[in-house]
Amino acid sequence: MSSGPAARDRRLLMERSVPGRFAVAIPESDVPPAELPESSLLRDDLDLPEVAQLDLVRYFTLLSQLNFSIDTNFYPLGSCTMKYNPKLNDEAAALPGFSQIHPAQPFETVQGALRLMYELQQMLGEVTGLPGVGLAPLAGAQGEYAGLLIARAWFDSAGKSERTVALIPDSAHGTNPASAAMAGLEVVTVPSNDQGNVDLEALRAACDERTAVFMLTIPSTLGLFNPNILDITEAVHEAGGLVYADGANLNALLGLVKLGDLGFDICHSNLHKTFSTPHGGGGPGAGPVMVAKELASFLPAPVAALGDDGLYRFERPENAIGKINGFHGSFSILVRAWTYMRSMGRNGLREAARNAIINANYVQAKLRDRFDLAADRHCMHETVLSARRQKARGASALDIAKRLLDYGVHAPTMYFPLIVDEALMVEPTETESKETLDRFIRIMRQIDEEIDQDPALLHEAPHDLPNTRLDETTAARRPYLRWQQET
Repeated sequence: MSSGPAARDRRLLMERSVPGRFAVAIPESDVPPAELPESSLLRDDLDLPEVAQLDLVRYFTLLSQLNFSIDTNFYPLGSCTMKYNPKLNDEAAALPGFSQIHPAQPFETVQGALRLMYELQQMLGEVTGLPGVGLAPLAGAQGEYAGLLIARAWFDSAGKSERTVALIPDSAHGTNPASAAMAGLEVVTVPSNDQGNVDLEALRAACDERTAVFMLTIPSTLGLFNPNILDITEAVHEAGGLVYADGANLNALLGLVKLGDLGFDICHSNLHKTFSTPHGGGGPGAGPVMVAKELASFLPAPVAALGDDGLYRFERPENAIGKINGFHGSFSILVRAWTYMRSMGRNGLREAARNAIINANYVQAKLRDRFDLAADRHCMHETVLSARRQKARGASALDIAKRLLDYGVHAPTMYFPLIVDEALMVEPTETESKETLDRFIRIMRQIDEEIDQDPALLHEAPHDLPNTRLDETTAARRPYLRWQQET
């Protein structure tokens, strides 16, 4: 008899319901009842499950065991960086002095929190070489938006409102053109060459008196560092534009190179990628924006500052673009990032970057005989494989990704970047051991052999999970959003 997940009681909570059972006894209210809203807003047909406490505990415990997380197995999600989050960071964020304060408290009562934010600003400025730092953005895309608004405000203040074009490579993160459009900029795409680099001549031809910013993901979404980076920033600056670094993922750069030294004027960083807090499931996140000194007065409000009286407080930069959310960013994520950077130190951050690069190149070297490469050169923190050969033999990148789930490995990012056919983007991160990487490599090679031995294994995968192959088109267009009684 099976003792694994297949033998567990997978009934939904409504299916466990028995009239009259309850999981908790609610005491009588000790406050006066509130007046109910108007009757049109009320309902009397809310069919809630009636279950005993033990059934309730077992149900939610089972759900937690069905989740895939970085704490349970390898999660090589390219670009998104699902790496181990040291538990020390969670413990720091849970300290009462951080977790039980309110953003509207008088600044004199939250000096520790303000000091942490001020020091994090300093550290991020040092890491990127861009000293003006604002922690307000809640995610990378909002960091992009803030950075582009800063660029527009800077040009407007200089009487150059005609600069309304954002140049964006075809290998960029998908949020780049969306953020540029939201900021009121016209998007012009710059092609890549056959080595995965920005086509330098095409960039020079696109630069003119209307160029506001050139947005470059670095390393690129192909996992590559552009060797012409200094020529790129020089070309944009000669045309009078600013250079924006999508530094969402800094895992390959920490302690090795500063974006400011390369000629970048603005960047953002997803703290939940590089500085712990893996963000599977959609959040939470943080996307601080970093800018050159001359742009610092345009940062979104507020920023943490140290006064002459020795007290920390929030300040509004002189030319601030305004507030971009209710308060000052995702504070618990800021605590985790500060803890990560302080515990790692300068040398530790540099070593993390080196190991991330080594791990990605190791995976690439061990799989290049079976899978095509997006570019035949050393990669940075991630490698983009192509399943073109596998597709020609009857199995797509999606089939491979689904089959990986049967082996207990989360699928890598699929079909991105869009310029690579049958793309599988693998980011092993620095936190995975050689033994884990060797297991992943063996599995990928085994799956490649299965295509010829029994392709149905891939076409129908996954086989061993609670949910097998879904009709993803129907699921997206006609999702079931609530429990329905089977007839």
